[in-house]
Amino acid sequence: MAVPVIKFPTLMMLVRLMGVTVAALVLTWTVHYRGGLALVSDNKDLIFNVHPVLMAIGLVLLNGEGKYPFCALLALVLCVCRCVEWALKMPESELLLVMFESWGFKCCQWHEMNLSCLVIYEFEPAMLAYKTVSGTKSFKKLVHLTLQCLALCLSLIGLWAALKFHNDKGIDNFYSLHSWLGLACLILFAIQWAAGFVTFWYPGGSRNSRATLLPWHVFFGVYIYALAVVTATTGILEKATFLQTNKVISHYSAEALLVNSLGILIIVLGGFVVLATITSLNSKGDIPRNATE
Repeated sequence: MAVPVIKFPTLMMLVRLMGVTVAALVLTWTVHYRGGLALVSDNKDLIFNVHPVLMAIGLVLLNGEGKYPFCALLALVLCVCRCVEWALKMPESELLLVMFESWGFKCCQWHEMNLSCLVIYEFEPAMLAYKTVSGTKSFKKLVHLTLQCLALCLSLIGLWAALKFHNDKGIDNFYSLHSWLGLACLILFAIQWAAGFVTFWYPGGSRNSRATLLPWHVFFGVYIYALAVVTATTGILEKATFLQTNKVISHYSAEALLVNSLGILIIVLGGFVVLATITSLNSKGDIPRNATE
């Protein structure tokens, strides 16, 4: 089967660049324009801000692999927070908010962009782990499963943040198209990961069962990623509409332009990710024979 012929390193460079830009925009939006992030706060909007950040990083960006995974930095930050919390007796959520504010535009406008680059640099979608990670086939499989598991966990925390915000504000849950798409995306993602784990990792299926499931596993992987992109853009649209309807921002404000740019970049990034997924590593544009083994 023929696939588009394109230099894979060039394509991955574009994916990484757009990933950095998406991360920078979503952090700029939530930290600079929306006030910051918090898991527990009297300001319920700060709780909601956790939702778009973790959903974008989990389903759109961390739904992949990188040489400097976001999870390592996140674990380090949470570990430091735990230590300082113990020393200062400060709630971890408040400490995280203080940290984000100290990193934000109020103190140093360029630092947030650098933080975004540090967090997301060299990220590629998990579907590309077999093409971008060096090592044995088992190691690549482990990287693929682990990073998708982390993406799912972050997404579930993001869902929890949205539900907590709605419940605290007395807003109905799961009434919009965005929420239905998001719920479907997470359910399919969980099923996809569980089926992949049982069939391809432990206890592992027979050779025939793996060969039968692999094309469907690949198809649903691309489908779920595309669904995540659609869900992210509808969520951005929904939030922007609420802000404009309530006269919080104007139609042509800097924040409105940033939000629109974020949505467009996520769609463009999704297209390049799918292209990289179907693009062959060889120069003839043919899928290697061992790709389906």
